[in-house]
Amino acid sequence: MVNDDTKIFVAGHRGMVGSAIVRELNLQGFKNIITYSHEDLDLTNQLMVREFFNKENPDQVYLAAARVGGIHANNSYPAEFIYDNLMIESNVIEASFKAGVKKLLFLGSSCIYPKFATQPISENSLLSGYLECTNEPYAIAKIAGIKLCESFNRQYGDSHNVDYRSVMPTNLYGLGDNYHSENSHVIPALIRRIHEAKEKSLYSVSIWGSGNPKREFLYVDDLARACIHVMNIDLSTYRKNTDEMCSHLNVGFGEDITIKQLARIIKDVIGFKGKLVFDPSKPDGSPRKLLDSTRINNLGWKPRVKLKEGIELAYEGYLNSPK
Repeated sequence: MVNDDTKIFVAGHRGMVGSAIVRELNLQGFKNIITYSHEDLDLTNQLMVREFFNKENPDQVYLAAARVGGIHANNSYPAEFIYDNLMIESNVIEASFKAGVKKLLFLGSSCIYPKFATQPISENSLLSGYLECTNEPYAIAKIAGIKLCESFNRQYGDSHNVDYRSVMPTNLYGLGDNYHSENSHVIPALIRRIHEAKEKSLYSVSIWGSGNPKREFLYVDDLARACIHVMNIDLSTYRKNTDEMCSHLNVGFGEDITIKQLARIIKDVIGFKGKLVFDPSKPDGSPRKLLDSTRINNLGWKPRVKLKEGIELAYEGYLNSPK
């Protein structure tokens, strides 16, 4: 039974997704939330993770910890992206089971789907084709996390009441985003670059790629609401809307937009008067990624924050963040 005393561990609480989940849990009245910094708990260290679970014995786990980044970061550090993410999810999921945790939610990514998957992308598209090469190591790790959850459910669901679920969010943005000059995703990268161009009164801003690929974007607080909603759906309802070998749920906004259109919205929000110059010699990534979120919509969740409103909130957060 879930109540405001349910002991909840949020792994990765300092990241954009983890911090949003903590904010939303607090808003919904949950009082017993456990968070540990990386300095106190290295999730790639199996012994530390096992000792933590034996000590804290949480009731629920939100696994939002991950090594993340944009195209440049994925291309530059493929070994770290696959190793760190495999270790984090393997250690946390296995230690959760050993400590008797019944409820866990794993956070994946829409990059798990094939590069040329039929649009909008349904959950059944998983493992149906080749992945986008620029983030394949990260995608492989996230696919492994889904299958870890499914495997523990299949083997221990009935005997140990294990109920480990997965959600696959589309491209996220919002408070707590990473605005690193090289390792950030598209919205924070554009916010930083266009803001700096405005501050320096530059004539133009150069943007990677042709600008033609289409992407879907979800404000991170909407994802947090989805995570808590999915975690607490009763098991019989969850099983009716999923399959034991395809149990993850897409979490998307429901509409996509070209990178050119996105850049123009960000330009308008920031008030930059110069030109946007696209560089087609740089990689575009997948031509389109729009998730089919029918399953989670049917389970009672829908996004609240429109794109321009979300970008305004994100830009305000950027201006207030330490530089």
